[in-house]
Formats: sequence, C-alpha cells, structure tokens
Amino acid sequence: MDNASNMSPAAIAVNRFGLGARADDIVPNEPKKWLLDQFIQYQAKPASLANQASTASLIAEYGQQQQEMRKADDAEKKEMKRTLRLEVKDTYQDAVSARAAAALTSSTPFMERLVHFWANHFAVSIEKPAIADLAGAFEFEAIRPNILGNFKDLLFAVEQHPAMLLYLDQAKSIGPNSKAGSRSAEKQPDKKRGLNENLAREILELHTLGVGSGYTQADVTEFARALTGCSIAGMGKDKAVSADKNGFVFRPQLHEPGERNMMGKTYSQSGKAQAEAILTDLAHSQATATHLATKLARHFVNDTPPESLVNKLTQVYMTSNGDLSKVYRALIDAPESWLAAPAKFKTPWEWLISSLRGLGRQNLDNIKIAQILNQLGQQTWKPGSPAGFDDIAATWAAPNALLRRVELAQRLVAPLGDKLDARVLADKVLLGAVSDQTKTAISRSESASTGLALLLVSPEFLRR
Repeated sequence: MDNASNMSPAAIAVNRFGLGARADDIVPNEPKKWLLDQFIQYQAKPASLANQASTASLIAEYGQQQQEMRKADDAEKKEMKRTLRLEVKDTYQDAVSARAAAALTSSTPFMERLVHFWANHFAVSIEKPAIADLAGAFEFEAIRPNILGNFKDLLFAVEQHPAMLLYLDQAKSIGPNSKAGSRSAEKQPDKKRGLNENLAREILELHTLGVGSGYTQADVTEFARALTGCSIAGMGKDKAVSADKNGFVFRPQLHEPGERNMMGKTYSQSGKAQAEAILTDLAHSQATATHLATKLARHFVNDTPPESLVNKLTQVYMTSNGDLSKVYRALIDAPESWLAAPAKFKTPWEWLISSLRGLGRQNLDNIKIAQILNQLGQQTWKPGSPAGFDDIAATWAAPNALLRRVELAQRLVAPLGDKLDARVLADKVLLGAVSDQTKTAISRSESASTGLALLLVSPEFLRR
C-alpha cells in the first residue's frame, strides 16, 4: 500500500480500537477523548440483549428436560432429544444475532471490542450441546458486566459460570478423599473416579499465568484438588443445594480435604475459600499481568506486539492491582497504539461487523449471522480449543478465506443497488486512509454495487 493508505488518529480510533466507521458517524476531533468517553457511556446490557434468557433459566430448563428424558421410553427419548437439539440451536442463533446487533448499533464500539476480546480470551465452545445453550448467557452475564472492573472479579465470574464449568468438565471432578469420593469407592471399588484437571490447567495456561511461566504439573494437580466442589446446580437430581443466581454451587462433599501446596505457597483454607485464594493470587501475579498485556497489545496493535508497550501495560496492571480500566487507558495513551500503518488483519467477525456498519445497516433483518460466520470460517463460540481463535493474520488471510469474503461482499451489497457511491463511502468509512490503487479500482467498476464490494475487500478495509 502507498502512503495514502496510512491511518489518521481518527481512523485508528474508529477502525482499530472500534468496530468500523459508519457513513453517518461524526469523525472524532479528539480521538483519545472519544475512546475515553466510552468508559462512562458503556451499557453492559443494551436493548439488543434485553430478551436473552438468563443463565439461571437456561440451566433450570435444561435440567428439567434431562430429568424428563431419563423417565421416558426409547421412542419418547429419541423425539425429546431431537426437540432439545432444535431448541438449543434456536437459543444459540438468537444469541449470536443479539451479539451482532449489539456490535452493529453500539455507540461505544471500543467497549464492544473489549467484550469480544475477553470472550475469546476465556473461550468456551459450542461443540457440547449444553455450551451451545449457555454460550450467549456466559458472554452477556460473566464477561460484559466485568470488562471495566478488576481482573480478579472478571476471573471469578468466568470460572464460576456453568458454561466454563461444563466446557472444561469441572462438574465431573471429585476429590478422591472427599466424602463423596470415599463413599463411591466403598460402593464401587472397581469404578474409576477422581480429579479432572482440565479447568485447573486452562486457568493456569490460558486464563492467567500463561505458557512457560514456571508452574509445574504438580501445581496443576494441586489446583485441581482445590477446585473440587465447584459445580453446577439444577443439572442433575440434586434439588436441595443452594446455588448462586447463575447456577454455580459449591458442593463440600466433593471437595478434596487438606491444605494445598502450590507454586511455593501453602493454602490452608477450607472449602470454596481455598480455590478463591489461589485465584486471587493468580490474578495478582506478574506473569498474569505480562500474559494479559501481551494479548491486549497483540490484539490492538500488532501480531508481534512491541515489547515497550507490553512492559507499559504490565506495569500499570501491577501498580493498579489489576484495574482493567487503567490498563486500557495506558493502551490508549501509548504512542505505539497510534502508528499509522494498518498492521492488524481483520478476523471474519471483525470484517463482517465493520462491513455491515460501513454499509449503514441499523438492524440485521434477514441476515443470518451465525450461518455467515460459519461460512467465513469463524463460527461464533466455536474456536476449536480453549485457547480461543487466533489473533494473527496468518490464520485468516489464506486465499480461500479471502475468496469467501469476496463472495459475501457481493451478497451484502446486492440489495443496495446504486443507492451508495463507493467512492464517497470509501472516504467516510476509512476516514481518508484510501490508496490511489483502491480509488482507481473503485472508479473503474462496472456498477455501483461492484464498487461497494471492491471497497469491502480492499487492502485498507481488510486491515485495521
């Protein structure tokens, strides 16, 4: 790209920090202030999410259906399973559409981008039917209300949400020497039971400290012991337990007794307090600060994040005791965040949302967001692993992936006919960051709609 495609500070604020400009947007005269004002304006529950079912109601309904299924005969059970699959599919698609509508209509797009960032950091996957039912509620209830607070609070909300507990099999984890474990061993001595280390491992490796931060397999096992008892109410036969509003419950009978020795520290707390003490220490760790700072810098600035920026964000995280708002402010304030070259390649989600915003869509109408993202190779809440979707260009810029974007761009602009002039729209949505090559290509288009499609797949629009 030539120099004409370099981004102005306004373009960086709207397209790199935000979700893409709209033709009717007022260009921010003070880009940093425009971003900072969103901290106050952000709504954790916008109107587009008002009709989404709560975690508690979804858990209760799912548990009731499972109970009814256990009582049914084979023919009834088969029909009930089919009905349940259809209901879960509808719940999932409605949640994806609500998520997209929130992004499409938001007046605080930087905040929405942060929601998407943290939902990917704490990834769950709809490969399990129960997760497909709960994935939307997980993002809307555990992530959205906590993006501007302390990381510890976000961490607690995520790790205690039923979607995460189910996804990483925590509900199956039993302390071998717990009351339940001992009783089970007496009744069925040949049946294998005990710890499940999935949640403990992913918290250490992905959610907090990061790979290569010094923890050992012994630490994973000790943490798994501390986490025993963290479970879900309403999914099984036990109706007597007292659960939190989102369905989390601590079951003392499953908890492995005794103190835990982890990463050089002894945790002598009992019950739920033991896991909470460890999570608190993880949230305040220097390794966690560096891990999160690296991911934020990679997401907002460059696939290979500048070490200077990572160090700044890490320091602010540590001195503020994990205050995420202060970390974001440091990110906004850092010169490294405002380099003019559009270094980040948009993921399918980012590209689709910015395309719809750029074309002036105020609602989704008949656009089937969930199916489109599946076609583009980034099915919502199905990243393929607990690590979430990659945040680097190499994953998304393959020729066949670009071809799918070209095909979809043509479909998106088809209903518009000649209502929009791509030459005018290009300057409005890219805020001047349009190369001579792209201007020429658009001006030579055989039709208005072809010009619009070319804009959506231009090098400048594909990057932020």
